[in-house]
Amino acid sequence: MEIFEAMKKRHSVRSYTSEKIDTNVAKELELYIDECNKESGMNIQLCLSEPNAFNSFMAHYGSFKNVNNYIAIVGKKGKDFEEKCGYWGEKIVLKATQLGLSTCWVAMTYSKGKAKYNIEKGEKLSCVISLGYGESEGVPHKNKSIESLCTVDREMPEWFKKGMEAALLAPTAMNQQKFHFTLEGNTVTAKAGMGFYTKLDLGIVK
Repeated sequence: MEIFEAMKKRHSVRSYTSEKIDTNVAKELELYIDECNKESGMNIQLCLSEPNAFNSFMAHYGSFKNVNNYIAIVGKKGKDFEEKCGYWGEKIVLKATQLGLSTCWVAMTYSKGKAKYNIEKGEKLSCVISLGYGESEGVPHKNKSIESLCTVDREMPEWFKKGMEAALLAPTAMNQQKFHFTLEGNTVTAKAGMGFYTKLDLGIVK
């Protein structure tokens, strides 16, 4: 499955089967996370067979079911922390999709105190991503129009349109899609809007 196909296939899934993640799949995902951490300086962690983080009122309120695996998005505090968390986290989400797993970004509806992850000095946890074999593949989210999310200085080139189509497939908090791309000459700039998690969302979109 190539990357654009994975983007189209990925939908947020909150209910999972009790099937354990295949050992070879888990190893491949772990290796990919290690590569991303080396390249980015992040400390993203794969947490398997660990049901405590989603064994809470908040998780049930968020309609999560059978979440026994998740990815903890941990990194160094700093100005671009949230955007980096979104960027590298979504790279891993798309890899997980290619490996046949379902996922969901989770910022609030899990128990931070019960989650099992390691934090080094100067680091913090941004959020987690639930992971497993979904009871369903989820459903596509509603999208704003491409034109409302970008500004171009001429007729939209095909390569830019393809990029915007990919951006529309990205998950964002409350499906708010508060981001804006601008094309001037051959330079693309991307900006986050106002609101909760918009910097994280911009990283995911990028």
